[in-house]
Amino acid sequence: MLDQIQLFIQENSLFSPTDQLLVAVSGGLDSVVLADVLHRLGVKFGVAHCHFGLRGEEADADEQFVRKLAEKYEAPYFVEFFQTKKFAEQEGISTQMAARALRYEWFERVREQQGYAAIATAHHQRDTAETMLLNLTHGTGLAGLHGIRPKAGHLVRPLLAVSKPDLYDYVVENRLIWREDASNDSPVYQRNRLRLEVLPVLRDINPSLDHTMSVTAERVGAAEEIVRRYVEETAAQAQRQEPEATYLDIRLLQKTAATALVLHELLRPFGFSYLVTKDIVQSFGAEPGRRFESPTHQLVKDRDQLVITPRKLRQFGSHQLQAGQEALKIDGLHLRTELLEITEGYDVPKGKALAALDADVLKFPLTVRPWQEGDWFMPIGMKGKKKLSDFLIDQKVPLNLKDNVWVLVSADGKIAWVIGFRPDERFRVTEQTERVLLVKRM
Repeated sequence: MLDQIQLFIQENSLFSPTDQLLVAVSGGLDSVVLADVLHRLGVKFGVAHCHFGLRGEEADADEQFVRKLAEKYEAPYFVEFFQTKKFAEQEGISTQMAARALRYEWFERVREQQGYAAIATAHHQRDTAETMLLNLTHGTGLAGLHGIRPKAGHLVRPLLAVSKPDLYDYVVENRLIWREDASNDSPVYQRNRLRLEVLPVLRDINPSLDHTMSVTAERVGAAEEIVRRYVEETAAQAQRQEPEATYLDIRLLQKTAATALVLHELLRPFGFSYLVTKDIVQSFGAEPGRRFESPTHQLVKDRDQLVITPRKLRQFGSHQLQAGQEALKIDGLHLRTELLEITEGYDVPKGKALAALDADVLKFPLTVRPWQEGDWFMPIGMKGKKKLSDFLIDQKVPLNLKDNVWVLVSADGKIAWVIGFRPDERFRVTEQTERVLLVKRM
């Protein structure tokens, strides 16, 4: 078994022979085998043990056992006593989820502080089978069917090459002692029910189930890599990232194979579920304006693109720009001003990100605020009034970007600039203008 694990470590580049590891040891059979295997392979490691405060004297005995195990291997020993139930109640999560979050955060903290190359855990083939079935039960995509990866960030799993019976054979052959955790037999936990009630039935059908599912996980992982590359290629063509939003080209998305699957992968960083993604695909042929929301973002189906923006409260407050003030920073908006004395032949700069305004027509202080229903202005080059809502429609501003439109308002209530779009005709630079206020959006 040692040779098998050594080969697995090398094939998956889990760590180099000179690396020192932090080994997570609960005291159970799996982690005891992991510590002994690494010791026999000549790997230098420290031992990390979590006491979750859930099993009274039994947990205390586990901690003492692991402490002595670390002494046996002459390994540095680290232990943390958690208030798991209190943390679970505070966060509104199960004790299992709380324990997982606490231990991995602590493992990483110890790894960083002590300079270990990686954190080794004792997951094996049976854990992969349990994880795949549990994910399948809850509903999952490819990511949930590749099981437990040999390496993920600073986490490494050297025992994924071996089965649970292999581990039993190893402890018998090497006369190792371990601690049994009674909670592993409790049917309260979903994973235990799978382990105790479901998997034995499946192993009657296929005695090599753990190995079979491990191979399946490997094949799914390879398929996932193919999908990942295809999604990256699609993103390079169909996705455009701008400061205010992310845009996805609908026409290009429609040409992809398995559109909903590809779009879901593109939308995964924005928190959209697969079911919502299917609704988004159904909206491709609908009228513009359909809105979809995830916990963190909103997406609007525009004419020929999807527009994704972070969900945030609209800024209803206003901000003043005093005479002589050179900069104004608001969440998502940064303005700089420059006052210029001009002479004949001044060339008025153009561009959506700046406005050249007649400084002597402006009344200070200027106000910067979000646009509001009922706002109107006179777009430069026009003599008549234009409702700002109509102007934004003419500019084809997506629904979820309209909340990000700000206006610069003179103290007499006149809009001088729809920021990022068009100045007002009443503040344009003319032959009579002597001073120009140049306002730039940075």
